[in-house]
Amino acid sequence: MAFFRSTPKQRLLTTVAPLGLLAMVAATPAFAQTTPAPTPAPSGQAATDDQSAPDIVITGSLLSRTDAETPSPVTVLTSENLARAGITSSAEAIRSVSADSAGSIGTGFQTGFSAGGSAVSLRGLGVSSTLVLINGLRSSNFPINDDGHNAYVDLNSIPFSLIDRIEVLKDGASSTYGADAIGGVVNLILKKTFTGIEGNVEGGVAERGDGSRYRASLTAGIGDYEAKGWNIYINGEYQRDGRISNHSRGFPYNTQDLSAIGGIDNNSADSSLTTATPSAVVFRTTQADLNNPRSGGTALLATPGTTLNLACPYGVYTAAAGQGCKYDLTDLYRQIQPLQERYSFNGKASIRIGDNVEGYVTGMYSRSFVSITSAFPSAIRNTQPFGGAPGLASSNPGIVLPVYICSAGVNCATAANRQLNPNNPYAAAFAGDPSNGAARIYYLFGDIAAGSDRTNEVYRVSAGLNGSFGGDWKWRVEGVGAWDDLSITQHGLLNIAQLMTAINTGSYNFVNPQLNSPALRATLAPDKTTPSYSSMISLDASISKELVDLPGGPLQIAVGGQVRREKLTNNNQNAALDTYGLTTSSAFGKHTVYAAYFELDAPILKSLDVNVSGRYDNYSEGFSHFSPKVGFKFKPIPEFAIRGTYSQGFRAPTFAESGPRSQFAGFVTTTPPCNFQLLHGGTGTTSTCASGGNPYNLAYSLGRGVAGNPNLQPETSRSFTAGAIFEPAKWFSMTVDYYNVKKSNLIVAGPLIGQAVTAYYSATNLAAATAAVAAVGPGYSVNTTDSIDPLFPAALPRVLIINVPFVNANYAITSGIDVAATAKFRFGDAKFTSRIEVTHIFKYDLHTSAGIQRYAGTFGPYDLSSGNGTPDWRGNWQNTLEVGAFSLSATAYYVGKIKEVSTDQQAAPYTTACSANLYKPTGSNGDPFCFVNSFINVDLNGSVKVNDKFTFYVNVGNIFDARAPVAPAAYASAPNFLTSWHYAGLVGRKFSAGANFKF
Repeated sequence: MAFFRSTPKQRLLTTVAPLGLLAMVAATPAFAQTTPAPTPAPSGQAATDDQSAPDIVITGSLLSRTDAETPSPVTVLTSENLARAGITSSAEAIRSVSADSAGSIGTGFQTGFSAGGSAVSLRGLGVSSTLVLINGLRSSNFPINDDGHNAYVDLNSIPFSLIDRIEVLKDGASSTYGADAIGGVVNLILKKTFTGIEGNVEGGVAERGDGSRYRASLTAGIGDYEAKGWNIYINGEYQRDGRISNHSRGFPYNTQDLSAIGGIDNNSADSSLTTATPSAVVFRTTQADLNNPRSGGTALLATPGTTLNLACPYGVYTAAAGQGCKYDLTDLYRQIQPLQERYSFNGKASIRIGDNVEGYVTGMYSRSFVSITSAFPSAIRNTQPFGGAPGLASSNPGIVLPVYICSAGVNCATAANRQLNPNNPYAAAFAGDPSNGAARIYYLFGDIAAGSDRTNEVYRVSAGLNGSFGGDWKWRVEGVGAWDDLSITQHGLLNIAQLMTAINTGSYNFVNPQLNSPALRATLAPDKTTPSYSSMISLDASISKELVDLPGGPLQIAVGGQVRREKLTNNNQNAALDTYGLTTSSAFGKHTVYAAYFELDAPILKSLDVNVSGRYDNYSEGFSHFSPKVGFKFKPIPEFAIRGTYSQGFRAPTFAESGPRSQFAGFVTTTPPCNFQLLHGGTGTTSTCASGGNPYNLAYSLGRGVAGNPNLQPETSRSFTAGAIFEPAKWFSMTVDYYNVKKSNLIVAGPLIGQAVTAYYSATNLAAATAAVAAVGPGYSVNTTDSIDPLFPAALPRVLIINVPFVNANYAITSGIDVAATAKFRFGDAKFTSRIEVTHIFKYDLHTSAGIQRYAGTFGPYDLSSGNGTPDWRGNWQNTLEVGAFSLSATAYYVGKIKEVSTDQQAAPYTTACSANLYKPTGSNGDPFCFVNSFINVDLNGSVKVNDKFTFYVNVGNIFDARAPVAPAAYASAPNFLTSWHYAGLVGRKFSAGANFKF
């Protein structure tokens, strides 16, 4: 649904740009660079068009070749193309690939398990199914698992200024690399050698004055490798990105109230006294245990309620329950972009040991710091920490302020120094009856800032030897060790015991919180720092040989082996269960993997090449897997070739999924169904309803509690690709590749969660609801329910956490097409280059025992994608004009429209009809907000080469200031927008300028 009034220019762009992308594919020269891969240039120099191609090794192969057109589809991002696009980080570069889909993690997502991390999800199969390599070798995983169980390499930890190119292999490669390569492989290839000094400095800011960016890098190297046989270089880089608040971007990104455009008012902080805000509200009730503030009664003994301080900074509202202060909490506290600071130091030494032996050693240290302040302040009413006793909850039956306070905080009703509680307006009237004068309180600690600081340090060392003997024998031995050290400091979360003490002693001023001292706030909500780490050590060795000459060239074979040791310690941040709102998720594990692999390349004819490979992996947990792959390329004429691959792969269970000590509780935004809302004062019918002004009926976070299952087996896959390569002229090349991946034996957390939620809300009382959830299947049970609705205490309470099992279940099939093309023209001294890349997903279906859940083009899978969905169209198009020393590039990014339906949030029978919209205004059939509109943004980059040593450039990001389309069904933590696909539309137009220098 459109809600911005567009200009004629914007309407033209919106209409023409998608058609232009398709037209470029079908009829004109263009496209983002795919195979063949670029020829590596000598150190400190750029590759030229007429350089002859030496033997190279393409990602996914063990063998060197002169022809870079492999049977597998490979997208290559060169450092030159990334610079023209204005991309300045490894995360931005990799996530710009059109094959990146559902489950992709951007730094803009700040409230999930992986807040502060960044990852790629090729084919939408999840970050655990995309393998990220650095120079062909693995690295350590981020110590916290996405969604509580998916493992990945944090892209923020990889240095950007050293990248020579990025190869993205878009089919299964388990036959070469083992586990995790089901969706594909991303290989970041850094500079092999470097001589001289090269650096870059850059500064920028968003048009609205925030989101500043500062970046600098320096590389220095000595030693002519070709002439002297050695080279050493060192590198350092730094980048800092400033914050962007939701408030600064205005409607609709700063509120959950979309009533102005016909949507739902999900902001109850300006209309309901039972919604926690920084202005405390109390209702009189009972207190069963005068020493325990959590023992408040369920019944309200008097209405209306009382707002303790009506000096409201944003105005006053009047409701049936009394007067309150208006707030829009999203506008006050949320941020779109966190503060990010990254720096790294890297070095490499290369040496030619003899005529046939080469060696290298590399070292890398990176530090990524992310400061997140997007969390709401802590509320006084909370459920117990996951795994804690129900008696720890301050929400059920409800926390209260007592009539009497005293210095000891114990037995205050009879203490010699007791005094009436100044925070309780009922205290004086019930001095003689304190059990009936308690004040049930609703409050948000607005004077205590909430958020987290996350520091991720990665240490990585690798070394290798390679050489040849006997003329055609080639060998290599490479070792790598990596350590990922993560420290998370949480701010503003309430210590349970200190909160009880502050209430019973009266030390915290709820009437005027500004009078509380910093020391008191620090005692009530102390910072909590938790370290976690992961490590990986690997040794690889292989040997290859040319066996015989075939009509098309030499028959090559390679065999090798690997031993890998991995360990994870993701510590529980709330192990003592002493803090409200702090996760208890944790994961622990270690294993050793032994593997043997081979590859055979047979150029049977000059026009036909066949490649066969396989790998056997054995895990110390007790399972093993063999992964075969076969591919071919048939090139009957120089201008045309067809290619295809078939492979089988696997993904081993992560430590979070299989570790017996591992656990997590994940939360997703959920709206209670109509039948529940009607029992809690809602209006309408069982199919179309409204909250009736009761905040208990609004969207809330529903959790899934999961524990590790040591009996899990690996996920398995089969995938095939079929494609064609067109090179009708030197100035034009094009590739078209179809892919189809089946992922079986899926490791999922609660595949029947939709049915469990439906079963709970179909009941009318708690006992029946609990039994209904247990009847869904083994491992399903009610863990925690919400406090009783104070307006309807006899009605069924909301369910907050449902226990679900990790199981191997179901299978998923995804298929689609990638199209890529490149065209180069010369007009005298001018050179024009056009590159385009488009991915269209035909289907992404999860097959379950209850039916098929269809995700392509929808918000599904909602849990896996963090509410961002699976766009079925993605593309990018870069056009560059070079005239003499001047260069001008425009890079456009396209994301297709997405349906606000998610079948994984439904009970069978599943449907993608608009009637199943996750967001339905009152009386709606789901149509008005059924689709999130398509999105296009264009980045412009211009540069001038002053001389061989200096180049200056300017970049305008999102030059047309395209705004992110409204997405009301997105996570409440990212209200009304999709961080994965529309982030540029949140930042808006931005400017940067910089300079490169070489000596």
